This record gives sequence, structure tokens and C-alpha cells, in this order.
Amino acid sequence: MSRFVEFVRNNLLLFVVALVSGGMLLWPFVRRSTGGPWVNPTQATQLINREDALVVDVREPNEYASGHVLGAKNLPLARLEAAGADLAKRKDRPLIVYGDGAGDRAAKAAAALRKQGFARVLNLAGGLGAWQQAGLPVEK
Repeated sequence: MSRFVEFVRNNLLLFVVALVSGGMLLWPFVRRSTGGPWVNPTQATQLINREDALVVDVREPNEYASGHVLGAKNLPLARLEAAGADLAKRKDRPLIVYGDGAGDRAAKAAAALRKQGFARVLNLAGGLGAWQQAGLPVEK
């Protein structure tokens, strides 16, 4: 055991780099699992067409005005709790939430909507950027 401790002590920088890089590789997986379930733009389109899913943009109004998913409702994360009553009559429909692509706002919004009783809340993986890359319609 003493040789191992000595090896680690002599190569401490190597071990730190290995731990940090391993953490960086796992971070996207951990982040994705927290806000899930996630859907890609193709799956979202199918839900919109087949199950009349409601699309919610949780970005700020100025971001929403610069371009958003066709037919999306703008409910910024800060005002989501107050606007939940407007959505309450649609709790049985799938709800697709998206933001800027980083996923943080969308994940927080999805968690808040689940607490309000929405059973089928899904995050759009990649946000608006992924939607645009898929060549799907955006309105301003």
C-alpha cells in the first residue's frame, strides 16, 4: 500500500486531471437525467401532431420575440407559477418545455410544472437551436 500512496503523491497532478476529465465526461449525463424525460425535435413534432401537445417557451419575452417554435406559448420561468392556472385546463395533454438549449431553465420549469400536477412534461433536447437545426418552423 505504501508504494501506491507514494505513486499517487508523485503523480498528484495526473490523478487530479483524470478525476476532473472523468467528471466532465459524466456531467452531461447527470444534467440530462435531472430534467427528463427529454424529446428530440422529431419526437416533439410527433407529439404536437398526434397528441396535440402544448409547447411552452420558458425564455424571457425579448428572447421569445426574436424567434420561437411555431405556436409556442411564452411563459418565462420567473412567471411560471402564476401562469400555471392558465395551463391547468390542459393537464391531460403532453407539455413540451424548451429554453435556450442549455437546459437549465427548461429543467427547472419542467420540475415546477410537475409540482403543479402536470403528468406529461417533456423537455426539448437542445432547445430552440436543435429545433432550428432540424429545419422546423420558427416564427417571430
